[in-house]
Amino acid sequence: MAIILRSDPLSRIHPQPQTLEIDHFDHLPDSILLLVFNKIGDVKALGRCCVVSKRFHSLVPQVENVVVRVDCVISDDESSSLSSDKPRSVAAGPFSAIFRLVFGGIFKPLQALGQFLGTKRSSGSSTSSSSSSLSISGGEDGEIEQGGVTHHSPTQVLKNFEEIRFLRIELPSGELGIDDGVLLKWRAEFGSTLENCVILGASSVIQANPARNSNSQPQDTPVDLTTSNNAVVEDNGSIPESFYTNGGLKLRVVWTISSLIAASARHYLLQPIIAEHKTLDSLVLTDTDGQGVLCMNRDQLEELRVKPLSASSASKRTLVPALNMRLWYAPTLELPDGTVLKGATLVAIRPSESKKEVCDVSWVSSAFDEPYGIAAKMLVKRRTYCLEMNSF
Repeated sequence: MAIILRSDPLSRIHPQPQTLEIDHFDHLPDSILLLVFNKIGDVKALGRCCVVSKRFHSLVPQVENVVVRVDCVISDDESSSLSSDKPRSVAAGPFSAIFRLVFGGIFKPLQALGQFLGTKRSSGSSTSSSSSSLSISGGEDGEIEQGGVTHHSPTQVLKNFEEIRFLRIELPSGELGIDDGVLLKWRAEFGSTLENCVILGASSVIQANPARNSNSQPQDTPVDLTTSNNAVVEDNGSIPESFYTNGGLKLRVVWTISSLIAASARHYLLQPIIAEHKTLDSLVLTDTDGQGVLCMNRDQLEELRVKPLSASSASKRTLVPALNMRLWYAPTLELPDGTVLKGATLVAIRPSESKKEVCDVSWVSSAFDEPYGIAAKMLVKRRTYCLEMNSF
């Protein structure tokens, strides 16, 4: 007798699961997940991780490495928005050019930056629409509603992080408006006041042309190609007389003052974050243009908490102390990769009361990433000029 086996139709429609679905994250210890979250860093991505599960939500506040990327800065004055400002000219000219840069190119953007980083601001003003999730704080809770989008200040965004050790904040652009082709970079370190600052500038940058590299001048013999009779004159390391008469010195003064104002304003506006997050070992405030970098290590952060900064009476920024400066200049500086910097200038700044040796400039050459690090190393080998500046 034949036996015919037939499958149950119900089992085909509703099959029984052979094994329960396994969540492999449940087998990972918290330390591994925190390692992954620390590699992510970006505060927006971490925010998305919080909504994945209750476990993720409880672990994200323990992240030690956080990066806040600012999408835009919204201010009361639309023209002062850092994300929409057109570059401003800082061409050499009468001293009125200094005022155009300092008042037009510094105070308005820094006012916007102040409203962005501040913890309490009024949201009643009219501002341009933006889809950014990070902006000025308009209410008591650090939020502002604009165009149907709620914006948050960095202070508000970071308030739920309990153990931040390494914090990096990136602004959408630098505060200083400069012409196309002009190079201006600065790096500053602060405690309760300015500890040092390095500024690298060039009136123009000629990018390397591989086809011409074989015919370029030797790197150890830079030349001045700016003489009136178009003659090629060997550079002996001294500043040419034309530097003082054609506005070159005035332009460098503008660069120096503007960079110091920008650095001191950033420092002043970081106070709420530094006071609230006492676990910080390192804080960096930079911008996507790579124009300026403010750095603070653990000792410097603790110094600011213990010793309050001295604020400038003229604006919301840290008072810049009396300074000693070292300046190096090259009419033309050719880098190993073939890039040429015209009017290359390097300024190393320290407070007059600093206990560190003024002649020690070893820290200067490591202030910038390549290729500008090598430019700083080449410039410090040239003749040094000493300057002083009063507190402002």
